[in-house]
Amino acid sequence: MTRRCVAVRAGLTSSVVVCLAALAVFDGSAQEHAPILVDRTKESGLDFSHVNGAAGELRLPEVIGAGGALFDYDNDGDLDVYLVQGAGSGGRLFRNDLRVTPGTRSLHFTDVTEASGIVARGYGMGAATGDFDNDGCVDLYLTHLRGNQLLHNNCNGTFTDVTEKSGTGDQRWSTSATFFDYDRDGWLDLYVAHYVDFRADMKRTCFSAGSARDYCNPVVYPPVADRLLHNDRNGTFSDVSARAGLTRSPARGLGVLASDINGDGWIDIYVANDGDPNRLWINQQGTGVFKDEGLLAGVALNRAGQAQGSMGIDLGDIDGDGDEDLFVTNLDNEANTLYINVGRGLFEDRTVEHGLFKLGFTGFGTRFIDYDSDGWLDLIVANGAVRHLSAQVQKGDPYPLKQRSQLFHNDRRGTFVDVSAAAGPAFAPMQVARGIAAGDLDNDGSIDIVIFNNSGPARVLMNEVRARGHWLGVRAIDPRYHRDALQSRVELAGRGGRNVVRRVQVDGSYCTASDPRVMFGLGDDQSMQTVRVQWGPGDVEEFRGLAVDRYWILERGKAAKAS
Repeated sequence: MTRRCVAVRAGLTSSVVVCLAALAVFDGSAQEHAPILVDRTKESGLDFSHVNGAAGELRLPEVIGAGGALFDYDNDGDLDVYLVQGAGSGGRLFRNDLRVTPGTRSLHFTDVTEASGIVARGYGMGAATGDFDNDGCVDLYLTHLRGNQLLHNNCNGTFTDVTEKSGTGDQRWSTSATFFDYDRDGWLDLYVAHYVDFRADMKRTCFSAGSARDYCNPVVYPPVADRLLHNDRNGTFSDVSARAGLTRSPARGLGVLASDINGDGWIDIYVANDGDPNRLWINQQGTGVFKDEGLLAGVALNRAGQAQGSMGIDLGDIDGDGDEDLFVTNLDNEANTLYINVGRGLFEDRTVEHGLFKLGFTGFGTRFIDYDSDGWLDLIVANGAVRHLSAQVQKGDPYPLKQRSQLFHNDRRGTFVDVSAAAGPAFAPMQVARGIAAGDLDNDGSIDIVIFNNSGPARVLMNEVRARGHWLGVRAIDPRYHRDALQSRVELAGRGGRNVVRRVQVDGSYCTASDPRVMFGLGDDQSMQTVRVQWGPGDVEEFRGLAVDRYWILERGKAAKAS
């Protein structure tokens, strides 16, 4: 095997030598690069382009959207795609018509928007997924500049707009949202992040450093407090934001995720705020109250004590120590931030030490993905500026915000190595990327990516790593509620002397929802596996004898079932 080694910067002052053959970037015999993620948008039939409605007035909403969702709306076992539209004719739903025959997998998406009954009204931002009425079918929540919508899945391929009936409409500028059960009653509640108070008649004229007109910094608009909606178990939601303590701390919210951050058995909320300190809303153990402990936990500011222009977020155990670490994307002059979990709900900014201090990119959507199935989480970041880039302005680019996205490989020694240049042509295009959703689109055991671009086409990036390890996929379902066990902790026992921890997660990233299935990379391990699912505090169930290279459905109180 031919191995090519290069020196790659790992932080501000050090470098590491990376053998790219070991990273599955090179074919073992060929002298050419082997791609990691391949753009299969055209072949897949996902024909969609985002329209931001720009008309020369440089209004802030034009550069903030948009995202979408990967979810199995028709319960046929493969992921479908919803794409949020801005100023165009409305978002679109594409059904995954995956065809699997011996030795082949044919991915094809069909636009079924009209047949589904979905009519998206308003200037779209993002999407969230969750089965809010526990009927076994995943519902869809759409966030807008004004006028959010809740679409109930009728379990027959169609949706009904239940926004008014459910009380989930929202006339404030909403961005990311997430379904989660904050009071542990078995019914999914809803958290909605709000950005700024923006109206068309609020004229603001802003300029770049070179005195040319440019998009405004969001600080010129007042922030808006986030919203918490309690599921009343009868198809309606109640606004409990004030009682929960959210209305006292308005901020410019963009990214949201739910998880038990401090390990006390209650689901918390982390919010990435644009220019304001990020919030870590700690659930006060069933009282209905949340307390912001971001500063105490070390995740409100960077290590220099600065609030950043934060957009996207993700959680994942990047160092294999059994707890989840936090990654936040920021503006191009700030660098993204990696907070390492040091236990007891406390974090430290170790961006530099882990090789992720990179200036020059404005990050939005991001996901931890084990793209080569070696058992260690890698990282993908979607980039696109929010203020005009002078070099592109000078070249006459009509939308001078374009940047390339990035892929980082986890070297298992605490360093992330930027392998974007070696990852293939999919990472070459300059685009204004926003949301990223991750999921196994063709059910082959590898994580694929959908990038939702602003003022451009959505892109389907298929994982085609050649030297990929064995894998085990898990869908954790709680039959008491007939739905995915969102935010549950799933643990692969004894992997290389350590327990590999993942979470049932569809939220995070930016304005998107992802595959609820949990994926474990196994490397060269082909033995039967043992998986433990923590359904709730003190409620842990073990599933033994799981064969590799396949998906398993793990239901609470039932035997594991291969899918």
